[in-house]
Amino acid sequence: MIDFAQLIISGMATGAIYALAALGFTLLWQASGTINFATGEFVMLPAFSMLAFQALGVPLLISFFLTLVVATAVLGYGFKRSIVDPMRKYGVMPLVVATIGLALIMRSGVQLSFGAQALPFKNIFGYEVFNIAGVHVSASDLGTLIVTFIVVVGLQAFLQRTVTGRAMQAVAQNTESAEILGIKVNRMVFYTFAINAMLATLAALLVTPLYLAKFDMGITLGLKAFLAAIIGGFNNSRGALLGGIIIGVSENLIGAYVSSAYKDGAALALFMLVILFKPNGLLGAPTERKV
Repeated sequence: MIDFAQLIISGMATGAIYALAALGFTLLWQASGTINFATGEFVMLPAFSMLAFQALGVPLLISFFLTLVVATAVLGYGFKRSIVDPMRKYGVMPLVVATIGLALIMRSGVQLSFGAQALPFKNIFGYEVFNIAGVHVSASDLGTLIVTFIVVVGLQAFLQRTVTGRAMQAVAQNTESAEILGIKVNRMVFYTFAINAMLATLAALLVTPLYLAKFDMGITLGLKAFLAAIIGGFNNSRGALLGGIIIGVSENLIGAYVSSAYKDGAALALFMLVILFKPNGLLGAPTERKV
């Protein structure tokens, strides 16, 4: 039972990281109708930015806040103006293709700049391990779970209970009606992309000590985040948390009790089951969206 509990806790921490990346999918879809398949690379790039700042002698925490500013400018404003704004009028699919191309460019650029070798990354929570009723829990796992829970609850409250959050969702559902009501459409969409960039930076801070900083670290993370978003419900921020934790726990249990060879297939199997029996996701609801 102790081993089982440790697998559950460790899986929840890993799943929480998937959930943070999955929030990037759900947030952009809820508030701007955008699907970004460069989400994994949006996590990878801030990780190397923090490493670059640390190479200059900047402490990790300050590097994180500096990267937040850079990510908001580049992955928020820059991504919106250079990719989304020109492509959004053509529909979802051209934008999806554009983000896939952007992911390839970002991976190649980082590989050329930093090399293909995986680089170590400091853990902001340290490496202490606590013994709780016989279960060994790392400070990293506890910190990741707490931070993710706070972010998901806070984001959901922001979208549902604030004027700005509701305005962001109104813009996604019907841009013309939102403009008639006096909502600043461009401002709301920018807020969405800025928040997404900040979430990606936070995910980079938490995930990179596990994955190590490598140019292709975003491939697996992006895929599992996308599957987590669909499993939980693509139009529900809490669904991203649920989907990520389900995937993380399932991977741990399958790897321990079945075979590590099947571990990476857990997310895809869960995705297929959910799509067959609950197409809107576990917490998702049918929505009517103007295209």
